[in-house]
Amino acid sequence: MLKRFILVAVVTLLFVFQFPIANAAALELTEEDRTVLLNEQGEEIVLSQKEYALGQKIFNDTCSQCHNSGRTKTNPNVSLSKGDLAAAFPRRDNIEAMVDYLKVPYTYDGESEISVLHPNTKRSDLFAEMRNLTDDDLEALSGYILAQPKIRGEKFWGGGKVFN
Repeated sequence: MLKRFILVAVVTLLFVFQFPIANAAALELTEEDRTVLLNEQGEEIVLSQKEYALGQKIFNDTCSQCHNSGRTKTNPNVSLSKGDLAAAFPRRDNIEAMVDYLKVPYTYDGESEISVLHPNTKRSDLFAEMRNLTDDDLEALSGYILAQPKIRGEKFWGGGKVFN
């Protein structure tokens, strides 16, 4: 009887102390953190919190299998870091260029189309995860990717290059 009473008391205390504790809320990002390049002309855009959250969800659901923390599993020498995206041809360090890439991907040097290898909206028959993404979704995803070097830091987004 005493064991049962002690067990009930312990369980009750655990429940009592868990309920008043609020859930941890995510840190709200500043406008500076959410500001990314819109196009090659240097125009900038500030992502809303909603766009950023949508981009994060899409990235985690669709892209993170191969691009965990901005690295590229299939080619570790090319990451989603700011420097690598800027060095690509054509440049992919702005939302418009990234959306174009997600629609019809090309190799890093721009030489050949790789729509059968990289998820894209052109070949949604091969990549079902891209089937229902709208242009707004692609813009939110691109904005999320481009904002990461500011938020996580270059060291933690893209992880640096790996040479074989």
